[in-house]
Amino acid sequence: MNKKQKKVLIRIIISAALILLLSLLPIGGVLEFALFMIPYLVIGYDILRKAGKGIWNRQVFDENFLMAVATLGAIFLGEYREGVSVMLFYQIGELFQSYAVGKSRRNISDLMDIRPDYANIERGNTIERVDPDEVEAGARIVVLPGEKVPLDGIVIEGSSTLNTSALTGESVLRDISEGEEIFSGYINMSGVLKIQTTKEFEESTVSKILDLVENASSRKSRSEDFISKFAKIYTPVVCYGAVALALLPPLIQMLLMGISPEWGKWFYRALTFLVISCPCALVISIPLSFFAGIGGASNAGVLIKGSNYLETLAMTKYVVFDKTGTMTHGVFEVAGLHHTSMEEERLLEYAALAESFSSHPISKSIQRAHGKEMDRMRVTDVEEIGGNGVVAKVDGEVVAAGNAKLMEKLGISYKECHQVGTVVHIAVEGEYAGHILISDRIKPNAKMAVQELKKTGVKRTIMLTGDRKGVAHQVAEEIGIEEVYSELLPADKVAKVEEILASRPEQEKLAFVGDGINDAPVLSRADIGIAMGALGSDAAIEAADIVLMDDDPLKIAKAIRISKKCIRIVYENIYFAIGVKVICLVLGALGIANLWLAIFADVGVMVIAVLNAIRALSVKKL
Repeated sequence: MNKKQKKVLIRIIISAALILLLSLLPIGGVLEFALFMIPYLVIGYDILRKAGKGIWNRQVFDENFLMAVATLGAIFLGEYREGVSVMLFYQIGELFQSYAVGKSRRNISDLMDIRPDYANIERGNTIERVDPDEVEAGARIVVLPGEKVPLDGIVIEGSSTLNTSALTGESVLRDISEGEEIFSGYINMSGVLKIQTTKEFEESTVSKILDLVENASSRKSRSEDFISKFAKIYTPVVCYGAVALALLPPLIQMLLMGISPEWGKWFYRALTFLVISCPCALVISIPLSFFAGIGGASNAGVLIKGSNYLETLAMTKYVVFDKTGTMTHGVFEVAGLHHTSMEEERLLEYAALAESFSSHPISKSIQRAHGKEMDRMRVTDVEEIGGNGVVAKVDGEVVAAGNAKLMEKLGISYKECHQVGTVVHIAVEGEYAGHILISDRIKPNAKMAVQELKKTGVKRTIMLTGDRKGVAHQVAEEIGIEEVYSELLPADKVAKVEEILASRPEQEKLAFVGDGINDAPVLSRADIGIAMGALGSDAAIEAADIVLMDDDPLKIAKAIRISKKCIRIVYENIYFAIGVKVICLVLGALGIANLWLAIFADVGVMVIAVLNAIRALSVKKL
């Protein structure tokens, strides 16, 4: 509880004690009025001040004005205890609401407490602690155990274990060593790391995340816009309605019915009507629900750039995937070895040595699969044949490693590989020795991600890729995607998404999931663009509406579940608040409800709605 809340609590205790004391004393008349005004001013002076400021600034119709008019009116009618008690209970409700909102904001701040306070920059033989904003790209920084990584960069010395939960939502620690990329916001758990920065702080991962979360509230959903417009129209309408309730029935009694008008009775009903009508439960709880939903998603490693995107995500029925880097790792790896006259280990060794002078991704994957230090002195007469492969002498023997074209060019008969992927055929001294299958590895959670999406109500899953037809269909079949369109250029992907958008109902939204710079146009065109944040390009992340910080496609289903829960809470609060208000307004107008019920209709509904909104912070694991 902060200082302001503590002061309000002290005022509540003093006022409650004075009301109880005055209720026990046998007093009346002017003395009773004077004494009851003491607790009234102690508990309500700030409400009266805010109401006066609102009138002065021509912004009359708010909850402070309604509460001031209702309580002063009750006092004017001689209902001193009731008028002061109504202000007391209103302040109790405001305190509960302030505490609940503050707690939810603190929770979200704690979840996003990833901004580093300093960076240890290496200057000559000394280490200087500076503000992260002062560190330029290309500088050398040192991160000690227990410190936050302040800027994105490459590890140039040392190895350690990282806590990545603030960015990815994953509690599993991650190992890192020399030559690997590291992101700001991670926490160094063990060894000392020396990092060469690749970006300035304002362009770093942590800075972008903080900017996304801080600015998310500026992009309002349709529900929030509706509530804002509703409150602006609703509040003056009920104020004029209260005036009509106070004046019209007595005038009808006097002018048309010829009986003595009951001004006090109808004035009291009008005051009750005013207190009941206060729309603060809606005005406070709806934005808070979206704020809590965005905070809960951030904790799960899903960055949602605005509550409008959260609302749209809940209506997603079509999910379109890119393949490479999205559903697969985007890294070539040896998937199989098929040998004839040579042992597997020797076949892989000869292929790795023959490819050791090449920087091609396929050559690199073979070298990684070999996994041993290679003596390049064993390799001579290297000839790289563009689009075919490489021919070299290994230990004096001629080794050819390449595709089918190379084997045909050298006149060597080879065996076809029936599995989908890139095939590297190996021949030694003119004889076929076998082949190596290289393919992109599917992400571990890709299949489960598609299954979970269907459980959330997604009707169609589609894959768009620039890869070959055979590879695309094999990947789609393995992970359970129904529709596949292959060999597409970026413009073709946009055209295909346009085609799908044109054929689906307006209320059913389409999400596109991608990672590369070539995906930026289609991410922008989809109803919801979802980018892979850890390995995705800056252009893709900028174009997307939602960013998955750990590149796990399973988080898409989690994000949809979060959005649906948030929207469900929003509608629960809307129906509950309006429903209770309408019932109590009718009861107030008929004289059945008094100011005590009015306080429940206002403060009670507000507290219940706020507590319900905070539920959006909690996220269940899949």
